[in-house]
This record gives sequence, structure tokens and C-alpha cells, in this order.
Amino acid sequence: MVSQEQARPDIDQSLVQTMLYRLVVARGIEDLFEKWTKDGTFAGWWHPGRGQEGAAVGAMAALNADDQIMWYHRGANWPIARGMNVESVIADLLGRVNGSTHGKGGGAPHFVDLDLGLIGSGGTLGTAHVLGGGLALAKQVLGKPGIVVAGFGDGTAARGTFHETLMQAVPWKLPLLYFCENNGWAVSTAFAATSPTATVAERAAAYGIPGVRVDGQDAVLVYQAVKQAREYIEAGNGPMIVEAATYRVGGHFYGDVGAYRPADEFGGYRDPLDVLKRYVSEPAVDAIEAAARAELASAAEKALAGAFPDRDVIFK
Repeated sequence: MVSQEQARPDIDQSLVQTMLYRLVVARGIEDLFEKWTKDGTFAGWWHPGRGQEGAAVGAMAALNADDQIMWYHRGANWPIARGMNVESVIADLLGRVNGSTHGKGGGAPHFVDLDLGLIGSGGTLGTAHVLGGGLALAKQVLGKPGIVVAGFGDGTAARGTFHETLMQAVPWKLPLLYFCENNGWAVSTAFAATSPTATVAERAAAYGIPGVRVDGQDAVLVYQAVKQAREYIEAGNGPMIVEAATYRVGGHFYGDVGAYRPADEFGGYRDPLDVLKRYVSEPAVDAIEAAARAELASAAEKALAGAFPDRDVIFK
């Protein structure tokens, strides 16, 4: 696995500061929805992404404007990391009309931003593989630049779509990146209990493509791994797998107390927020955090002020 010692010391400060800003916003959304679930402001379905923000922030920072993303559903990490409007993200989760889908759904994420390449997600886990493969095929046929990222968790790596898509995407050399956030749990089932391999990345060898496992708590290392993978894919070499080893701090959903987890699981836990701060010049950290929290507070107020949709939204 790629280690922190391999990180370039000359990483661009403006890029790292943007990554930190977005990670603080994503973490703040976690705090908001935990609070709103407790006080009844939010009554939807929330899959916490706390602890996994570094993987999303690093991956999205490595992409270009022409790239498209079938995002991973945990928390609001991916759209925030891609730069989506914060009010729109929160409003989508609240099911308000000022969200990107104008109130169609809430809780389980439905955000879309075509200008940012955020295509959305399918209705079931595992659709990211086939839909991402279809988008990659469209890019190839139409001669469009960029790659497609199919985001998924370790549990979804067991779905048939993982394999079925690669069976065709590899010989066709589609511009497709499989990005797995391996937090060790498929709801309440440990990865090691069901996987025939120790990692997801090593499965790439069966298809003759590269697979890389990276420390998902370190956004800079994830950025570097995805950047290199992106360059490999866009050069016409076909798909690649990047697996970010990360932690799901909370339960599968808010309210899941996680009694199935061993007591010592977090003995070596490193908060991705703390890890990323070490890459940022110290005087800038406080200002970045203050600015991010100010934007979050304003966005939350505007999102809450949005109306719920009329019933006829289901026909639109």
C-alpha cells in the first residue's frame, strides 16, 4: 500500500488548501445531520461518511473538468469534494426544491450536477459499475475527452456488476476507473468474512489491469494515486482499480450502533482531517476552517428555508 513517506513534499499548497476546505465542509455536514436527526429537523435516511472524507477529497481533486462520476453514496463527501454548491447538496438531502433534483427524494442522496460531471447514481448498489461503463463507452464512441469514475464500497465489490462490467470494459479499453472505498464493512458483515482476496485491488490481476491500494485516510496519497491512474487510463490503456483503505466511524446508517464491531477496531484510527492539516502551512489552517464553517452555516440556513415540493413533482 502507498505510504505517507512516498508523498511529494512539493505538493501544491493551493490545491491542498482547497482539499482541506472541502473536507471541513463535508465534516460539517456530518455534524449537521447528526444534530438534525436527533432534534427531528431531518427524518430521512442518512449513511454517515465520517472518517471517509479523505478518500473522496483526494480522488475528486485528481480529476479534470471533462471527467464524469458515478458517486459513492456514503455521506455528502463526493459532491462536496467535487465542488458542488453546498446549499444544493444540503437541500437535496433535506428533500427541498432548492436542491439539484428539486425535491425528488431526500436523505439517501440524489444530487446531480452535470456541469461538474456528477451524473448521479442508480437505484441499487452495484449500478455504478454498469452505468459508469456505459458512460465510458459513450466517451469512447463519441471521441469525448476525460475518464469516468465508478465509486463503490467493499461490499459492492461482491456484486456481479463489478465483474460483468470489467469483462467488457477491459478488452474494449474503456476510460473507466473503479474507485473503491474499503471501510471493512458491508453493512454488518466484515470484508474478510466474505472476500476470497485480502484486498479489492488485487482482483485487477484477474483482468490483466493494474490495481493499487492506497491509504484512504491521507487525501494527498489518494490524490496522487488517482492522478496517476487517471493519466494511465486517458492514455488509452483501459480500466484500472484504485482501492482506498478507510474507516467508517459510525454505523451503516444513523442509528446503527455497530455492536457487531470489535472493540479494538479503531486502535490505529487516524482522522483524515488531522492528516490533511499536516500538509497545510500552519498559519492557513485556522482561516480555512473559519471560512468553510461560515459557508456551511450560510448554506444550511438557505437550504432549510427552501420549500418542500408539490406532489406533482413526481410527474416531472
